[in-house]
Amino acid sequence: MSTVKEEARELIDGLPEQATWDDLMYTFYIRKKVDAGLKAAEQGDVVSHEEVKQRFLNR
Repeated sequence: MSTVKEEARELIDGLPEQATWDDLMYTFYIRKKVDAGLKAAEQGDVVSHEEVKQRFLNR
């Protein structure tokens, strides 16, 4: 298992040379959100596509 520092380095290495601080922060933000979503899915804390559609249609 890799450490957060190792994963951060990989994300940074994947950015183009002309990346900005905003690009870096956005990359970290997206990674954090994806990790949170995967953890929620593993724990069964998800909502089905049909339920989401119903929630939006019943507003």
